[in-house]
Amino acid sequence: MKINSENKQRIHDVLISDLQRRIFKQYNERKDEFNLTDEDYDVQQTLLVDSVLHCETLNDVNDVVCNNQDIFDDYDSINVFTLEGTMNYIFKLLR
Repeated sequence: MKINSENKQRIHDVLISDLQRRIFKQYNERKDEFNLTDEDYDVQQTLLVDSVLHCETLNDVNDVVCNNQDIFDDYDSINVFTLEGTMNYIFKLLR
């Protein structure tokens, strides 16, 4: 399902904001066993923003969500990996 150009910017904004929040939370909870650096965090943020800004369809958004499934750790996110779940996730963010 193609995203209308009028809605695309708003969807990109809320998606980037939520995914960045989740990555930041994961980064702050990290353990030193993986020896993650701030540079790793910056690279992950850059790749995330780039992938979201290239989303043209709901399927593209679903691909971004599925590629970042490790940051969806709460029980409510269990269905976000289906196309319908991604659509509902976006609707929830837009509220």
